[in-house]
Amino acid sequence: MNNQDKINELIKKREQAKQGGGLKRVEAQHKKGKLTARERVEILLDEGSFEEYDMFVTHRCTDFDLQNQQFLGDGVITGHGTIDGRLVYVFSQDFTVFGGSLSETFAEKICKIMDMAAKNGAPVIGINDSGGARIQEGVNSLAGYANIFQRNIMASGVIPQISAIFGPCAGGAVYSPALTDFNIMVKDTSYMFVTGPKVVKTVTGEEVTTEQLGGASVHASKSGVAHFVSNTEEEGLQIIRKLLSFLPQNNLEDPPVYPNVDPINRLDDSLNEIIPENPNKPYDVKDVIRTIIDNNEYLEVQRDYAANIVTLFARLNGQSVGVVANQPNYLAGVLDCNASRKAARFVRFCDAFNIPILTLVDVPGFLPGTSQEYGGIIIHGAKLLFAYGEATVPKVTVILRKAYGGAYDVMSSKHLRGDLNYAWPTAEIAVMGGKGAVEILLGNEIAKITEENERDEFIKVKEAEYRQKFANPYVAAKYGYIDDVIEPRNTRFRVIRAFQSLATKKVLNPPKKHSNLPL
Repeated sequence: MNNQDKINELIKKREQAKQGGGLKRVEAQHKKGKLTARERVEILLDEGSFEEYDMFVTHRCTDFDLQNQQFLGDGVITGHGTIDGRLVYVFSQDFTVFGGSLSETFAEKICKIMDMAAKNGAPVIGINDSGGARIQEGVNSLAGYANIFQRNIMASGVIPQISAIFGPCAGGAVYSPALTDFNIMVKDTSYMFVTGPKVVKTVTGEEVTTEQLGGASVHASKSGVAHFVSNTEEEGLQIIRKLLSFLPQNNLEDPPVYPNVDPINRLDDSLNEIIPENPNKPYDVKDVIRTIIDNNEYLEVQRDYAANIVTLFARLNGQSVGVVANQPNYLAGVLDCNASRKAARFVRFCDAFNIPILTLVDVPGFLPGTSQEYGGIIIHGAKLLFAYGEATVPKVTVILRKAYGGAYDVMSSKHLRGDLNYAWPTAEIAVMGGKGAVEILLGNEIAKITEENERDEFIKVKEAEYRQKFANPYVAAKYGYIDDVIEPRNTRFRVIRAFQSLATKKVLNPPKKHSNLPL
């Protein structure tokens, strides 16, 4: 065989590897409304940037006549490329080869690029489309999953890890995405669960469809497993590209800074009127956020989960920031179990990757009731205050309206090392609302008033006195817990200036093996 024959053989093998499980299976993939593993990589990465590894790897299994079923690449595509010119590592599972099932060599390919990503300080993106463990390989397949999990754990907080669920992801396969920082799912074509509908029916007697058990809408709104949901795979891949634009390459770098054309001293008069006169009336905190951030551009995380708190990435003067905001439009913006967990994880991610945090506060307290107490609101609320207290990135807080009780403390207060804490003139900072305070403080006097109208008038007067005395920002400002009371329309300028002043902030937590987060 001469040199040209050898080159022709190489070209032939490359073409063979690119065919995956063959034309018939590729067509079946397309009929389901799904892209192939290679098509996904091509859309995700900058054109022509993909460098593939291990194209000629095959499985080593000889049981169940598997030695006669060999596919180059063995069902997963791995390599590196760029997104907006920045290095990323990627693996893309190929459902056309053994249903994307994970073998020993399949796992080794994934582990190799995860090791490279950690070594070179670059994000890793996993595109999941797999029927689970390759049953024929038994414990070797299970070992492969565990080897991936261990790398997820070691890379956590070191490099960004993003999972795209673009098909089935069941059994042990779900835990790698669960360990990563962000999960993207696609409506109608992707699902995740530990045990499928048939097992559920056998064990519990419960009848449930695949979509009801683990579809995108379920994990976006009920479990919180999915951080983003897209209508198509193309849209999901664009979300990943946008997400990475807000993130650094690794924990030792800062996020990229983009040119900013939005004036930092832009005033927005609508903010002076946005807080309703009636303290119980809702408004949309996203209207506030849009006026503060650059060019009204942001990426919301877990939009459909625990909507009483908003978490999103945005930019201020070109710099990435994480925004956490109570949402008065939903459950009056109270903190409950899910909202506390959602915000805590977001704060910890921002802190791990050097992303400053802006907190907008309008919180009447923690949600009362047996379901919350039984669900562990104490532990979940502790997660959020722990996350804020542990975070060393620049933290700027603006209290828009209510900041009552323990919820005031938890939402990045000065006492949890908030760097610069501002309040609008409409801020109400107190142990509790006026009505509740009056009923506790003057309960005996109220009980003595027998006439109902007279009693109501007495409560009304005392409530107004309480609000005037306590429910304003100036008491907290008197003690230095609020650094300044600012005019709402000037919020953008003040917040940007605050973060500029904190650019050189250096805080070190006490040396420890790791903290014992209240899980």
